Amino acid sequence: MSNIGISPKGNKFKPLLFAGDINVYSVARAFHEAYGVISTVYGKYPTGPCMNSKIIDYRPNEKADEPEEFYRLVCEFAAENKDVSVILMGCGDSYVELAARFKPQLPANVIAPYISDELMNTLINKEKFYEFCERVGVDYPDTFVHRKEMGKFFKLPFDGPFIIKPASGIEYWKHPYPTQKKVYKVDTLDELQSVLSDIYGSGYEESVIIQNFIPGDDSYMRVLTSYSDRNGKVVMMCLGHVLLEEHTPHGIGNHAVILTECDRQLMEKYRVLLEEMGYTGWSNFDIKFDSRDGKFKAFEINTRQGRSNYYVTGSGANVADYVVRDRLDEEDMELRLVDVDSLWMVVPHKVAYDYVNPKYTAVMKKLVSEGKVCNPLYYDPDDSLKKKYAVTRNVMGHFVKYKKYLGKK
Repeated sequence: MSNIGISPKGNKFKPLLFAGDINVYSVARAFHEAYGVISTVYGKYPTGPCMNSKIIDYRPNEKADEPEEFYRLVCEFAAENKDVSVILMGCGDSYVELAARFKPQLPANVIAPYISDELMNTLINKEKFYEFCERVGVDYPDTFVHRKEMGKFFKLPFDGPFIIKPASGIEYWKHPYPTQKKVYKVDTLDELQSVLSDIYGSGYEESVIIQNFIPGDDSYMRVLTSYSDRNGKVVMMCLGHVLLEEHTPHGIGNHAVILTECDRQLMEKYRVLLEEMGYTGWSNFDIKFDSRDGKFKAFEINTRQGRSNYYVTGSGANVADYVVRDRLDEEDMELRLVDVDSLWMVVPHKVAYDYVNPKYTAVMKKLVSEGKVCNPLYYDPDDSLKKKYAVTRNVMGHFVKYKKYLGKK
């Protein structure tokens, strides 16, 4: 293992990543797989999959997501490694927002593969993102935007059940409260009013998105991950068919099992969307199939690689390699639509077989038998006993979580 990576064209670099969860571990693993390089990672707490890792130099810092400290850490690392390029990647919304904000004033040897602060602030607001979708014909759920000053005096143009979520996730999580969830699903207007009262009562001031619930279990979901090069050209798209999500209050919507698929017509719509907005870097879309009208509808865009990004690397499109070849080597790449059979999962196989829609059991078992399955947290070169114990404990904990929130199987 090395502390310095060498690009295909011989350029030296070091990865500097921010966060402490499965997202950042997956990116660090991608860097190690492609270039044998150890990533330096700053996260807030001395816990999670980055702890006791042999492929990560993990540095806990409770203030890492505060603007001044984030900027100081990046500048300090760049100065310590002034003879190589530093590839800066955020693996959580707050870190990505900070990287975009400070991008114009970062040291010359720092590469931050992100869009402008202005465009990012536009896209992370779901209300404004839907305006982009409207322009280019990307479908999204029937939506009503609620603002705090409306109070209880509003009329919805659709019936329940309803999905409720903050327009700005970054602002939302700055105001914790006891019943806080990532997304709410309610059946009645009274329940909706109660959720709105809790959200605004926490101190959150941005708008709230209320949508008509699209019927269907987890297997109606899709995740699309794309990479747009420095010129705004989409050069890679990988579509995942979500078979199972997490169902804990804070984890609801997080992917647990993904089957790689290729829908060229769907991908083309999102390619046009990304190139119309002049997007660069990694993007990630949450999409759901609406059986009522046969349309795939976008929920949101993440202006980064998603939490489940290793489904892309595991399908043969290494997420670190694209950044290095594009931003460091300035290689011109042709569009690749990933079309392989691959299964990504972060739960035990039995949990997947028990809780995924039975129509997909056979294909999952086939891919498992063929060895076309991956869990990003299990990586042979990263064989620390402490880490293996922590990962196994976490993975096995899904038996309890799914039984609690979805019932015994």
